[in-house]
Amino acid sequence: MALAPDSEVAEFLAGHPEWDRAGEAITRTYEFDDFNEAIGFVTRVGLLAEKADHHPDIDIRWNKVKLAIFTHSEGGLTRRDLNFAAATDTYARPSPAGDGEESG
Repeated sequence: MALAPDSEVAEFLAGHPEWDRAGEAITRTYEFDDFNEAIGFVTRVGLLAEKADHHPDIDIRWNKVKLAIFTHSEGGLTRRDLNFAAATDTYARPSPAGDGEESG
């Protein structure tokens, strides 16, 4: 699998401003109301990852979950990573107050 062109990564980031470039990866931190919501999100992402056979690095800090996505075997970002990142966004549920999903 080939690395995604820089222009494609830039286009993804422009369309998904919550995601950031961090070296070889793209990252996003999701914030939830509590630990239970954060773990629920991690479970949903984990199931997606298993189905796609594509596994992000996940860091859990009480109500915050940080994902770092890149293709280890390619040493950088591929289209598969960008598609996976976009899919994870659909698994985050905003809180009823509307502030349960924030980048940071």
